[in-house]
Amino acid sequence: MRTRKIIFQLILTLVLLNAGSYVHAQTQKPLVVSTASIFSDMVSAIADTLVESVSIVPIGGDPHIYEPTPRDVRILIQADLILQNGFTFEGWMYALIKNSGATAPVVTITEGITPITSEAHQNATDPHAWMEPVNGKVYATNIKKALIALLPDRQIQIEANYNQYMIELEALDQYIRERINSLPPAKRVLITSHDSFHYYGQRYGIRLESLLGTSTDADVRTSDIMRINKVIKENKIPVVFIESTINPKMLKQVAEDNHISIGGSLYSDSLGDKDSPANTYLNMVRSNTDVIVNGLTLAFPISTDDQADTSSRTVMILGIGFCLFALAFYIWRKRLFTV
Repeated sequence: MRTRKIIFQLILTLVLLNAGSYVHAQTQKPLVVSTASIFSDMVSAIADTLVESVSIVPIGGDPHIYEPTPRDVRILIQADLILQNGFTFEGWMYALIKNSGATAPVVTITEGITPITSEAHQNATDPHAWMEPVNGKVYATNIKKALIALLPDRQIQIEANYNQYMIELEALDQYIRERINSLPPAKRVLITSHDSFHYYGQRYGIRLESLLGTSTDADVRTSDIMRINKVIKENKIPVVFIESTINPKMLKQVAEDNHISIGGSLYSDSLGDKDSPANTYLNMVRSNTDVIVNGLTLAFPISTDDQADTSSRTVMILGIGFCLFALAFYIWRKRLFTV
């Protein structure tokens, strides 16, 4: 800890001696700094062009293991508002704020959300609450309040943007539910690199399994691999999903060892770049849903039993139809000859 503090102090000294300044000084807009790209995008959706919204962790970076840079110190010094997730997501953030000398208000945007806690580790919480859009509404509400406190004279515009964003989040929630419901319950099993989809799975009825826990700041243990292999074999899982910010090597090896496929790449701790299907928070969650449903649908073709059941139902329906037709024909003939 002492070494880290000295390093931060040295970085701060170098930054203050640096004559260069961040672009914020030229724009004259309030600078809102978020820890991750997902939250920065939410700010942009609600504030629009009223603020300059930046993320400390760049797109494609892993916030769990991020190491702050001199750029981050410079940004925090000039920040007018700082937004963080909390729930042990950014373990490096407290020291960075303290050692940078930043004076902007710090808002934890998960306030009001009940975290999923770990059964194995006391006081450990799952930070990935944004992974489902109902929690996304809570994030949006906390961000809106912080923005209005920063720009009280722009409250009407912020409220209007926020209301539209809430409508879009509601529509996204409905879209996800409809798509997940298209999968048979027994086939709703999602295996990923790390535990980032539990809030999503809890809301939409998906079983989650992963190699790592809620943080990527750990090594995959042999027992974890054995556990995943067991789940795959016992449940006949034909597909696993990699994540955009995590090295897929171990999960690809698991897929190869079990002779199964990769169902696609999911986004969890970061948005994708501007040309990706996950270039905004809304698009990220929608893209994840499409990849999951499409991957599981293609991986689970109709089984022989399902086909047999379908054939049996078809024969039964045709039989009933023939009987009804014969009965109607009999009644018609009887009436005709009676007359």
